[in-house]
Amino acid sequence: MKVGFLLLLCVCATTFSSALYAQGLTADDFKSDRPTPRMADGHPDFSGYWKGTRDTRPVGNIGKDLSGFKLPLTPAGEAALQHNLTATIDPESLCIIGGIPRHNASGLPFEVLQGNKKIAFLYFYTYYRLIPIDPNRKHSKDPDPSFFGEELGRWEGDTLVIDSIGFKDERVWIDENANPHSDALHVVERWTRPDADHIHVETLIDDPKFYSKPFNYSRTWVLGKPDEEVGEYSCSENNVDKDHLGFGPGPIRPDGTRGFVEPAPAPGRSGRD
Repeated sequence: MKVGFLLLLCVCATTFSSALYAQGLTADDFKSDRPTPRMADGHPDFSGYWKGTRDTRPVGNIGKDLSGFKLPLTPAGEAALQHNLTATIDPESLCIIGGIPRHNASGLPFEVLQGNKKIAFLYFYTYYRLIPIDPNRKHSKDPDPSFFGEELGRWEGDTLVIDSIGFKDERVWIDENANPHSDALHVVERWTRPDADHIHVETLIDDPKFYSKPFNYSRTWVLGKPDEEVGEYSCSENNVDKDHLGFGPGPIRPDGTRGFVEPAPAPGRSGRD
């Protein structure tokens, strides 16, 4: 595969949310008077193809809901961030699963398929989450680390709560701006569907090793057309050109979005082969 095409794919995937931030309609522009669809047991049905909209804040920045986009980093967290900025390539550009909470901060659409006991989130890059919904299920004492973590779902009224621990930490960014997380990360997502055409998530991020206090990230999506669905995206075909991708996300702009449009050369190199 030619390098130019590789870069086009990577840029589309990793800067899409910035484009949504800059143009298009907001979630409030999509008015709906259609009632929330429900499962046979009465709980909201989140099934559908969900698309991002323009936001007044940079959705790809996990600190978008904080003053000045400033995350409460500990010294260890600041050191990890600096390492990501200067010595790591965007994991998604290397076909490494973005995981949660990063996928909630992505500009790319996703699809939800819901059953009574499990719910599936389908993403571009051919990634998926399959989450059990069981109020009696408890977290493992020592879960096997994974990119999405050990995820447990339960209902609190009409809110689907997804509680996740046991994340991989060494190669994962929690957003498009290279912000880090440790193996102590604990994520609680609270999903609601206020009407037929919107879903919303409130994400609580708690990582005492890298952040001095928990913080929240919120996001709303709108329903796509009935014939829209997540398509095939073979990221693994492109990983042979990973050496042509630069370190870090590029300079972070004052508006909180990531910097470069085309990935920068790796430090010490004048350009691409």
